[in-house]
Amino acid sequence: MTQDITLPEHPVFAVVAEAARELKVEAYVIGGFVRDLVLKRPSKDIDVVCIGNGIDLAQLVASKLPNKPKVAVFKNFGTAMLRTQDGWEVEFVGARKESYRSDSRKPEVEQGTLEDDLNRRDFTINAMGISLNEGNFGELIDRFEGMKDIRRKNIKTPLEPGITFSDDPLRMMRAIRFASQLNFDIDPDTFDAIGANKDRIKIVSQERITDELNKIILSKQPSYGFKLLFQTGLLHLIFPKMVKLHGVETINKNSHKDNFYHTLQVLDNVAEVSDDLWLRWAAILHDIAKPETKRYNEKVGWTFHGHEDRGARQVPKIFADLRLPLNDHMKQVQKLVRLHLRPIALVKETVTDSAIRRLLFEAGDDIDLLMQLCKADITSKNNDKVKRYLQNFERVEQKLKEVEEKDSLRNFQPVITGDLIMQTFGISPSKEVGILKNAITEAILEGEIRNEYDEAFAFLLEKGKKLGLEPVAS
Repeated sequence: MTQDITLPEHPVFAVVAEAARELKVEAYVIGGFVRDLVLKRPSKDIDVVCIGNGIDLAQLVASKLPNKPKVAVFKNFGTAMLRTQDGWEVEFVGARKESYRSDSRKPEVEQGTLEDDLNRRDFTINAMGISLNEGNFGELIDRFEGMKDIRRKNIKTPLEPGITFSDDPLRMMRAIRFASQLNFDIDPDTFDAIGANKDRIKIVSQERITDELNKIILSKQPSYGFKLLFQTGLLHLIFPKMVKLHGVETINKNSHKDNFYHTLQVLDNVAEVSDDLWLRWAAILHDIAKPETKRYNEKVGWTFHGHEDRGARQVPKIFADLRLPLNDHMKQVQKLVRLHLRPIALVKETVTDSAIRRLLFEAGDDIDLLMQLCKADITSKNNDKVKRYLQNFERVEQKLKEVEEKDSLRNFQPVITGDLIMQTFGISPSKEVGILKNAITEAILEGEIRNEYDEAFAFLLEKGKKLGLEPVAS
């Protein structure tokens, strides 16, 4: 299938065409840029394939562009990349033919034709090209009917899917990622091939798997991608701990909800209000310890006592296993998992200033994210119940705002420090210092004293006296 397609108004295309003509090579824009152009998705990442030496083409293009950009050359891969002065990234590669060994997703590469290069593409929607050649500039090259699959919203491999996925198993994750990002279906034969080849994912590095997983998580409705991962069996291999949330147990006609699908609903709820990857990870992990804490009691039914604390303790290992960053993002997710029931508890009871102060103190700058997570966690099928809970949340949020404005307790530090305690009583670091620091913090949180020096110091002297400590002369 060939037809004309309108390239964006950008000088780089004409420059590439001119350089290719001078080098007497054919050049094509190919892959994701073409797909996104058809879908009217903004993109500034251009892949150019030439039937010849891609590095030579890149260097000549750079010499013709106004800002003479530096060319990054990757000789091992036969590719080169430059960035235009207005931020467009253009990658150049010679047309390639690939063959794979069973123990690796890194192909043996040799020079090839345009047909060879299109054959090695992962999906038909990514196997389209646009000619930059003099005789047919702007013509769409669509050997595998990618346009038809775009219209049908269909993810399909250009060649036999079993071979495609066996050769490069990461393409199974990419199929689901594209389906999730674009809200496309996966062609039945392609879908079945993912299930049949799922064990091949074991040869892919965890970093590459997690990169695709994060892209699924950041899609508009991430639950769709997770359901596909679950249905194909991939999730059982890449994130078995999440799969354990699946299922419903019934005792004496009492059933708990399916925590897997509840988690996906919470994730979608968060996705509606925030693009924050780490808040979305907190949604995924907020109930992760429910399988281990599940108990049945004749009087109260199913309980999951302590799942928030146990889940928070598991976050570092989950992040390490998935090669997610073990930094402040991990600590933030851990905090949100640990505290996710606290605002809900406030909704159910009379909201005291003390309870609000403690929540502000513990959540710190993450209080707004915590409230977003907690509101997303209300997934009852009873619409009246959801509406009532959300109204109560508004009351809690108003109270948080009032207490914060009055006491400034977000990430507060007591005015009485450990050094001042030791100096006041002439003591060294000891258990007593910790006791006094905790007592002052508790008194401030309970509203017994304000976080002001004179009031807090008087409280310190009183508590110190009860411990048998006397202030030393200054």
